[in-house]
Amino acid sequence: MAATASPKSAEVRRRRLVAAAFLLPALVLLGALVVQPIGYSVYRSLFDRSGGTFVGADNYLEILRDDSIRTALRNTALWVVLAPTTATALGLIFAVLTERVRWGTAFKLLVFMPMAISMLAAGIIFRLVYDHDPHRGVANAVWVGVHDTFAESSAFPKARPGRDSPLVPADGGAFVTRDPVRAGVPVLLPLVGVAAEALPEGTRPAKAAGAEPGLVTGTAWQDFTRGGGGRTNTVDPAESAYAGMRIEAVKDGRVVDAATARADGTFTLSAKADGALLRLPASNFREAYSGVEWLGPALVTPAIIGAYVWMWAGFAMVLIGAGLAAVPRELLEAARVDGASEWQVFRRITVPLLAPVLAVVLVTLVINVMKIFDLVFVIAPGAVQDDANVLAFQLYRTSFGTNADPGLGSAIAVLLLALVAPVMFYNIRRMRREARR
Repeated sequence: MAATASPKSAEVRRRRLVAAAFLLPALVLLGALVVQPIGYSVYRSLFDRSGGTFVGADNYLEILRDDSIRTALRNTALWVVLAPTTATALGLIFAVLTERVRWGTAFKLLVFMPMAISMLAAGIIFRLVYDHDPHRGVANAVWVGVHDTFAESSAFPKARPGRDSPLVPADGGAFVTRDPVRAGVPVLLPLVGVAAEALPEGTRPAKAAGAEPGLVTGTAWQDFTRGGGGRTNTVDPAESAYAGMRIEAVKDGRVVDAATARADGTFTLSAKADGALLRLPASNFREAYSGVEWLGPALVTPAIIGAYVWMWAGFAMVLIGAGLAAVPRELLEAARVDGASEWQVFRRITVPLLAPVLAVVLVTLVINVMKIFDLVFVIAPGAVQDDANVLAFQLYRTSFGTNADPGLGSAIAVLLLALVAPVMFYNIRRMRREARR
């Protein structure tokens, strides 16, 4: 006669059945949403574009041959190196520096606030921030303001001699008079090409200079009358002065005298200018500095990484701040009593004690940046999307673009999974080690 099961073993089986019943919905969802897509991606990566011909590893070999995918791999590596380390370093600095200030909580709130913004919204914000026009893009507005503080641009970048002008082009973008000037004979320096709205604020009408014995006088002005009616190479009452124009007197290739046009365009040179050629140096016509092309081929990837750091530095700061709050204060105070400087306390005590937290933040950000897509898609203009390409974006373009290739797209997806998986496994092992302590 068979032995009956003990009450204890029956209770164990019952508990296992209850646990399995609770786990079954989660396992079904996990299989449907994770395992099945991964398995199908691996399967689909072994077939051609149509899915009807088995090609084996050809799609994976195409990854190595395709220039766009190689660029995506290179940019992804750049993201993995720069973005997590920069965001973690800034988070560490913010957490340490705000620990002792009274308004530290408010500052942390401001730094963390971008985390409440979606990647799409952040991309739109930084697309405007990086706009090349200084009147729209904040980055270039600041950059141009700093540049113009030290190297002010000309107010007449489009000016040039008109028809039958006494001025002719010279080397380097300057203009010189055709003939030497004489003392006591007023000189006319007519130019055209500057739009009326582009003239400096407060521009006054030009005035014909009077003759002065022993001196060289003249007028630099815009030889154009709005609405017509003006006379060429003649200072008409409705024409605008070129106030601030620099004029140089040149003899034998050497500047012997110089002057700056007054508000009415007139200028006066000493007797040294008698017999010299008058030159309008190229600095008068220097194009206005328009800033940096942040979204150009050279800087688009660092610019997008900057937008990512702006969003995620707050995340790093909050986690590191929580770890910093758990650091024993007795150790820090003991080090200070022993004569350690604040830098030594930070480098030899604070950072080593925060190493587990820093590892959590760094690994989390590494996993996150390997899947970055939205910021690249929104911020990078169409002309430079190839230069800003990353693996997740290339996956989208290959799988759903105008020339879609689901087989190659699946191969990229498998490659991306293979790159993320080791970091995930390392994070899981680290978390288990922490739990066993």
